[in-house]
Amino acid sequence: QVRLVESGGGLVQAGGSLRLSCAASGRTYSTYAKAWFRQTPGKEREFVAAITWTSAEMNYADSVKGRFTISRDNDKEMLYLQMNNLKPEDTAVYYCAAGPTKFRLSDVPYNYWGQGTQVTVSS
Repeated sequence: QVRLVESGGGLVQAGGSLRLSCAASGRTYSTYAKAWFRQTPGKEREFVAAITWTSAEMNYADSVKGRFTISRDNDKEMLYLQMNNLKPEDTAVYYCAAGPTKFRLSDVPYNYWGQGTQVTVSS
């Protein structure tokens, strides 16, 4: 089992920045691909960004490319999402996720999820 806990959400004005963090505990000796997803009320959870175990590859949703950066520190068991130039449409609950690393990054079946952190961007 892997436990994931997000932090760093909050209220920010459009054009501002936030940095989300996700701390992992439990069976973290296994290698995992990790990702950020987000969800707004009434909508399905959507992919934001993903990163391989070695950080050799990252994927981003088109809507956040050039504004968001995913990174990880395996020694500290941490995952990060630096969000710049935030827009009101980025408002959502953001979740971190972990999944087995043997798959292509775009095909990872994420089976561990955090509880989420709220990000609100005002116009």
